[in-house]
Amino acid sequence: MLRADGWRVNRKRVQRLMRTMGIVALGPKPRTTKPAPGHKVFPYLLRGLAIERPNQVWCADITYIPIGRGFLYLAP
Repeated sequence: MLRADGWRVNRKRVQRLMRTMGIVALGPKPRTTKPAPGHKVFPYLLRGLAIERPNQVWCADITYIPIGRGFLYLAP
């Protein structure tokens, strides 16, 4: 991104500056989708259902976004 803006930088310089400023990259942790032992697996309730009209089926999602001091929860 810096190169696209016209800055002449390499990986080592960016790494040094990030270390100096205390900036760390956030990414997914390993094995985040592994279910807990004994966790109940819920059935897929829409299997075999023909969805033929608008508003017949609804869904919701809650997503967490890691920020500096915790998490930000996003719900539509």
